[in-house]
Amino acid sequence: MTRSNPTLFSELRRKDLRTLLHPQKALDRILAAAVRSTRADSGSFILINPNSGFLDIEASHNLSERAKKVKLRPGEGLTGWVASTGKPLRTGDVRKEKRYVSINAKVRSEMAVPVEMRGQVVGLLNVDSIKTNAFSATDEARLIDMASEAAQWLELAWEVDQLRLKDRQLTSLVNIAQMIISETNPDEILEQVTKQTFRLMKSRLCSVFLLNDDGSELILRACHGGTDSYRLKPNLITEDSLMGSVVKRRKPIAVVDVAEEKGYSQTDIARKERLVSMLAVPLIFGEKAVGVLAVYTHQRHRFSNDEIKLLTTLGDLSAVAIEKGRLLARVVDMEEKLRASERLSALGLLAAEIAHEIRNPLTVMQMLFHALVETLQMDTTSQRDAELISEKMRQMNRILDQVLSFARSSEPIKELVHSEQLIDDVFLLTRHKLQQQGIEVRSSVAEGLPPFRADRAQVEQVLLNLILNASEAMPQGGILRLGAAQEDLEGVPHIALSVRDNGQGMSPDQIANLFAPFLTYKESGTGIGLAIVKKIMENHQSKVQIDSKLGQGTKFKLFFPLA
Repeated sequence: MTRSNPTLFSELRRKDLRTLLHPQKALDRILAAAVRSTRADSGSFILINPNSGFLDIEASHNLSERAKKVKLRPGEGLTGWVASTGKPLRTGDVRKEKRYVSINAKVRSEMAVPVEMRGQVVGLLNVDSIKTNAFSATDEARLIDMASEAAQWLELAWEVDQLRLKDRQLTSLVNIAQMIISETNPDEILEQVTKQTFRLMKSRLCSVFLLNDDGSELILRACHGGTDSYRLKPNLITEDSLMGSVVKRRKPIAVVDVAEEKGYSQTDIARKERLVSMLAVPLIFGEKAVGVLAVYTHQRHRFSNDEIKLLTTLGDLSAVAIEKGRLLARVVDMEEKLRASERLSALGLLAAEIAHEIRNPLTVMQMLFHALVETLQMDTTSQRDAELISEKMRQMNRILDQVLSFARSSEPIKELVHSEQLIDDVFLLTRHKLQQQGIEVRSSVAEGLPPFRADRAQVEQVLLNLILNASEAMPQGGILRLGAAQEDLEGVPHIALSVRDNGQGMSPDQIANLFAPFLTYKESGTGIGLAIVKKIMENHQSKVQIDSKLGQGTKFKLFFPLA
């Protein structure tokens, strides 16, 4: 038989040039040409899967469904031998070949040649016949030539396909960037990021995890492709999880099979969701890692450098989206606080006006009442009522004083203040009240503390307010600790004055609203004391820290910067 068909493949190239630039269509057309040229009964175009290592049948002719699903490794069977050695093989009777793996009992002859690209075997072209000695040396030479041309066309088709893929990726990245710019809802941004990433990476599942406030846990914030079982899984501990290592190292992690990865803790959920390979990249904004973007496949897959770069780019866009959403939320919050501050400022001015107007008639009432009491002869019950009225008038005066003091907002007149002397003086002012309540005072002042600049009278007022509040939190007695030490706050040395009680403590909601003017959790309070504390500290460019738990007491720390 002569090689009379070299133009068969050439004709196919001219006729179906556009078809050959699509990888799968190219495989189908090349195999069809090979089967026709060799007059074979069946055939297959096999590629070596770089992820699994198996020989995958990518195109077939006249093969049963069972035969299509057979997966051999290089070295297994006749095709495996060709893949591992890179040599062609032609056998006239497969029954005489020990290496042959029988898939179709009718097959008698088989011929397979390697498909090489740049000196490396990437697959093979295989044909079968139900006749004995069906293929000649000429057929083998023809198949080798076709495999060589197939490699060239396949390489070109893959390159064109990569260009198409990159075009789709670039378009998707532009769309995602536009979405980030236009969208304002943080949750919707995350949902769109996972949806677009899921589609672009052709994954089984895509998810976004964000760090909680203290960075100890990763919380699932968005997911596309998963079931409720995945969405409701517990938070991941940053220190002990594979995702946590992505955040800590700030580098991508690729896992071929999560079931075989020691650091992957939720293998039961992965099995239910059919999650096999995973790629996770950190979400980094500036120098700070804020979370993780992860994709999963449903079969073993080795992620390429291009895939890692793509997901990293998506992660960078996601980080920008997250920070943008948080910034918008902070802006809205600040606007709301500004409006609340304006309302409170107006309310404060109104309260000061009312207090001023009330004080004058109240003073007259007190003077007339005391004069009237002195002229009357009253029994024991009437005297007790008069004393009660007098006390309530004095209480109203104290409330008016506090309102007017809060409204005045006097600027501090700063001087050098020594912590030890300050705490001793404040203790002297409050010792009788504390002793009467059975409160033990323990003082701890570090030696050699430098003085700090502050308005001594205003700082005394702050400490008095905090001590009186602490005493009200311990109605049955307790321990009050006063302290002073030098501490660094945000890298700057400060004098830290502390007031700590072991009273009833506060809830998170109470702490959040602690300094709101005219808000009180006490039956007889005015709600101004702690608002005055906050105002004085702000006027000193100083800070207050609060640590409180219900049933465990409260600790206030006052930080005054050192020059």
